Amino acid sequence: QVHMVESGGGLVQPGGPLRLSCAASGSIFEINSMAWYRQAPGKQRDLVATITSSGTTNYADSVKGRFTISRDNAKNTVYLQMNSLKPESTAKYYCNAAVRYLTGDRVVTSRWYNYWGHGTKVTVSS
Repeated sequence: QVHMVESGGGLVQPGGPLRLSCAASGSIFEINSMAWYRQAPGKQRDLVATITSSGTTNYADSVKGRFTISRDNAKNTVYLQMNSLKPESTAKYYCNAAVRYLTGDRVVTSRWYNYWGHGTKVTVSS
């Protein structure tokens, strides 16, 4: 019922910027928190940043001051502006959202469901 699609990944030089987007679509009634995670090859998936529906943000220590998460509630979209990228930022980036949606019977779900995108690859290299 809900789909999340990331975009904006690619190859960037160290020190450069990149902006990721993630759009949620489907029978969405309400989105609560949204987040970005990343997973480097051979490593676990780690939280990068979160943003609540009211705009409160939280960041992993490793990206504070360099990454900015934002969202457009009207478009059901979350963004991740990444500046001063480092080679260790190389990973696949995934968006996540907590969603209440309309079922086939047009009933709003009573609880939040977690949805993930398929990821977008970011490579930081010269």
